Amino acid sequence: MDGVTTVPDPERTATAAELTPQEPPQRKAHGWRTFLALDDHIGIDEWVRIGRRIFAVAESSSWWLGDWLLYGQVKYPDRYHRAIVETDLDYQTLRNYAWVAGKFPTHRRRAELSFQHHAEVAALPPEEQDRWLERAERHSWSRNQLRNRLRAARSVTRGSGKPSAVRIAVNADPTQRRAWEEAAARASSDLEKWIAAVLDQAAGRELTRGDANAAVALDSRTVG
Repeated sequence: MDGVTTVPDPERTATAAELTPQEPPQRKAHGWRTFLALDDHIGIDEWVRIGRRIFAVAESSSWWLGDWLLYGQVKYPDRYHRAIVETDLDYQTLRNYAWVAGKFPTHRRRAELSFQHHAEVAALPPEEQDRWLERAERHSWSRNQLRNRLRAARSVTRGSGKPSAVRIAVNADPTQRRAWEEAAARASSDLEKWIAAVLDQAAGRELTRGDANAAVALDSRTVG
C-alpha cells in the first residue's frame, strides 16, 4: 500500500545467492621477511599497485619506528631501553630514527620527500631545515642531490671564515658502546650529543687543572 514501508521478515528464507559461501579475495602477493612471491598471472596494473604499496610502507617505516621509540621514551622512561635490548632490534639504528623524528613534528614532515631527505637536514636549525626541504621538494632533488648542495653550501661557509662542525671518529668495542648507549639513554640524550657533553666536561676539567698548575708554577717562580 502507498505510504507503508515494508519491513523485511527476519524469518524469511535466504536466497541461494546469500547462502553461497563468498570466496575471499585472492591474494596476488605473499611477503616474507626475506622475499616476496607474486602470482604468475597478475596484470601490469596490479603489479604497479603492489609496488606502490610496498614503497609506501618502506618510506613510512622509518618515521613509524622513530615515533614508536619516542613514545617509549616518554611512556616508559625507566623500562624502554631494557625492553629493546631484549629484542632483536638494533638500538642505535632506532635511536637514529627517533632523533630525526624528534627534530620534525608531524606538521613539518613533507610527504613528498623521503625520511632520508629529512635526515640530511636534521642537524640544522628549524628555519634552515624548512628552507632546504622546500628547495628539495620544489626542484625534485634526490637525497644525494640535496646532500651535495648542502656540502657545497658548507664549503662556501668555510671559505667565508665562519666556523664549521668537525666530525671525529671513535673506535669502541661492543662493551664500551653498550655502556655509552645505556648512559646516554639514562640522560635522555642521543649518543653523539652525550659523547660531546662528556668530552666538554672532561676538557673543562683539564683546562681548569692546567690553569691552576700554571698559576702555582708562576707563584713559585715569583717567590724564588
